[in-house]
Amino acid sequence: MRTSIDGLHKAFESRVRLGIMSALAVNETLDFNSLKEYLDITDGNLASHIKALEKDDFIGVEKTFVGKKPNTRYYITKEGKEAFALHLESLEKFLKSTINKL
Repeated sequence: MRTSIDGLHKAFESRVRLGIMSALAVNETLDFNSLKEYLDITDGNLASHIKALEKDDFIGVEKTFVGKKPNTRYYITKEGKEAFALHLESLEKFLKSTINKL
């Protein structure tokens, strides 16, 4: 018997994107360096995953200056919250149905 995985979003299959969304779901905003340190990844790796999530309108960007230094902060959008919540709900249902079959 097959178990349905409907509702899982392809954008969140990556460990890094799942981490970005998780971090932003519990923080109002996070800057680039905080996300990089939290996820323990390189600048380029983080930038490419952020770009993909921005493209899907799951995260937004705020660019400001702190003194003379640029500061880029990220936040989860309404669409991102909804898609991520559905993804987590679907993952939970999948796991429960799988465990119940054991």
